[in-house]
Amino acid sequence: HRGSTGRQIDNRKEPSMLIVAGHLTVAATQRDAYLAGCERVVEQARRMPGCLDFAISADRVDPQRINVFERWRNRADLEAFRGDGPDDAASAALVEAEIAEYDVAAKRSLTGADLE
Repeated sequence: HRGSTGRQIDNRKEPSMLIVAGHLTVAATQRDAYLAGCERVVEQARRMPGCLDFAISADRVDPQRINVFERWRNRADLEAFRGDGPDDAASAALVEAEIAEYDVAAKRSLTGADLE
């Protein structure tokens, strides 16, 4: 919005958390092996400071799809974990990847309780 001087005022603030979400596509015959290779990554992520949630899981409908969901306290924590990304073997198995980061400004509980 504009202040009394007519200049643009930036009311944005640092997001309260970041979400990384999307999906990967691999050959159906490789999905179980790909997910097994992700177990160590999931364990490491969940131990990292600032990791609020981290899951890489098989889709229940599409045999080629792997769902990705991460929730981080802030960008610095996410970047400290992210490093160089997937190794060459994991990258080679990917047919497609559609993953994005989302800046979260607010959170509302849908269960009536704040579980954190």
